[in-house]
Order: sequence, then structure tokens, then C-alpha cells
Amino acid sequence: MSFLSSLGRKGLFLFDPETAHGLSIAALKAGVVPACPAKADPRLAQTVAGIAFPNPLGMAAGYDKNAEVPEALLRLGFGFTEIGTVTPRPQDGNPKPRIFRLTEDDAVINRLGFNNAGHAAALERLRACRRDALIGVNIGANKDSEDRIADYVAGIRTFYDVARYFTANISSPNTPGLRDLQAKESLHALLTAVLAARTEEQARSGRPVPVFLKIAPDLTEEGLDDIAEVALAHPLDGLIVSNTTLSREGLRDTRHAGEAGGLSGKPLFEKSTAVLAKMRRRVGDDLPIIGVGGVSSAETAAEKIRAGANLVQLYSCMVYAGPTLPGEIVNGLSRLCDREQIPSISALRGTRTAHWADRTL
Repeated sequence: MSFLSSLGRKGLFLFDPETAHGLSIAALKAGVVPACPAKADPRLAQTVAGIAFPNPLGMAAGYDKNAEVPEALLRLGFGFTEIGTVTPRPQDGNPKPRIFRLTEDDAVINRLGFNNAGHAAALERLRACRRDALIGVNIGANKDSEDRIADYVAGIRTFYDVARYFTANISSPNTPGLRDLQAKESLHALLTAVLAARTEEQARSGRPVPVFLKIAPDLTEEGLDDIAEVALAHPLDGLIVSNTTLSREGLRDTRHAGEAGGLSGKPLFEKSTAVLAKMRRRVGDDLPIIGVGGVSSAETAAEKIRAGANLVQLYSCMVYAGPTLPGEIVNGLSRLCDREQIPSISALRGTRTAHWADRTL
């Protein structure tokens, strides 16, 4: 960790996690966090779902919920960033406190509950961003929605002209009943409606926008079978594997381990990578997968790719490593290409899918 990151972490850790998060957003807005761009390396460039990504590392949804700092995040070295989760109407989310640091594990538990300022506020900010900025929009449903599928369709229609891609988030554990949309019939209904809206918007605008589906790590083998079957039956552009976990296996930090919510950070790496590989085995080589969960270094990012990911995302590990982490990872992937003597980072893809897919959930 750099001196700057170490100093920043000590300062932010004086505050409760949600206040610290707000301060980090404010610092990025004010431009006091220096840009840490990664060196451009054509070996890291990837074209996925028709989008040319300058490198395979993205900021996951959850950090920039309201599209306040997407361009500032890109200046830290990320190849892309994802705002949200955004819901049609603003909502406060769950009662505070709702974020907990597990410092012994480099982990976070959150039960935020899709707190965000709603579609209109995010749309206004995204309209002010550069048109070439690689920003995805993560869409969800309001907690009290009478028609959750309609909320996802509204997200497609609202953001179609500003999103480079969409993520339909059906995997947060903090909105009651949301993960039920992963069930076979419910998922079929959701994808039918969402992708029909995308087809209509594409016809209107003349511009294709990919749609990804974000799934949970807490799935059975049968549940993975069902998701793979439904995903392959629709013109879905890819999967994001995975969201936070309800598991608390192997944690050392006993102070907050019992808190309700989704766990993210380093302890999620093995479980999320196994689920990624199992999905890769089920969907074949062609459907893109973005791997998320416990990415904390160039090596863990590369291992997601070896397990079958086309791209990777992080969030929680940056809480502990600071704003220099994305640049360090991307530059580390370049060094890995040197060491492995490979022409592209994609040469690693799938080389350890079997290793991870054979693990027991």
C-alpha cells in the first residue's frame, strides 16, 4: 500500500463506514484524490459484448450509487465503472448502522437496501458525462414496488441513451424477496420483459446496449442449472458473478460477523470464483462473464480470468487498499503478461475453469 493510500485509510477509518464512504465520494468530486492512471497496454484491451474495454478491470456497482463520480473513478485506472443500483423512485434503504468493517478479514458487511436518489437524479448526472466514458448502469426494483419487473423495464427505458451497458441486479440479499427473481419462471419473465424493452429502445435509437444479469454466490448446483438454462434461452449479453454472500464461513473478525447483510471483500474470493467457473462450464465459452468478489491484486484478478471471466470488477477491497489499487492491479496484469509471455490477458481465460468448477458449493 502506498503512503497516500495508507494515510487516507487511517483518516477515513476514524469515521463510521457510511460516513467514510460519503467523504471518499466528496474527495473524488473535489478532485483531491490524484489520478492514478494505469499504463495503456494493448494486451489488456478486451472487446466484450461489442464494447471495447481498454483494460479488464472495473469498479463494481455499490460504490457510486447515484452516478456522482464515474469519470473520477475512471481516472484511477479502471477500464470501466458501474453506477447504481438505481431504482425508479428514491428510497432511503434500511436503518443505520448498515455497513460494518471486518478489518481482520479485509471484508465488509452491508445491508444498505438499494439506498439511492432514484432514476431522475442519476440520469441528470450521466447526461453531463463524456459520451465516450465507459459507464454501465445497474438497475433494480424499489422495495415497495407493486411490479418489480416493470421497475427493471423502466431502468432500461430511462437510461438507454446514456448507458454503455446495463446490469439487471436480482441478487442483492438486502431487498426482501429480490433473489426470488433468480428462480426459473421468474427469471424467464424478467428477461423476456427487459430484453423486449432493450429491442424496442435499440430500434428507436439505432444503438445496441448490452444487458448483463448479476447473480448471487449463494446458489445450489440446481439453481445454477436453472439460471444457465434461462440465460441461454434469451439474447442476454452476459452474466456478472457474483454479488455479496450470506455465508460467514472462515471469518476471523467476531465483532461484526453476526450482523445481517451481504459479505464482500477477500473472504468472498473463493466462493465467488467457484460459482463463476461453474457458470462458465454451464454456458460455454461464448457468453461473457464478469467476475466479482474478493479481487484485491493482479493475481486475484488474473485468477478470475483463469476461472473463466472476460472482465473483473472490485469494490470492497479498495476500502482497505485505497485509491491506488486499480492502477496497481492493471499495471500488475501487464507485468503478468510479460512474465507469462502471452500476447493478451485473454490467453489465460478458462485455463483453470475445471480447477474451480469442481469445488463443492
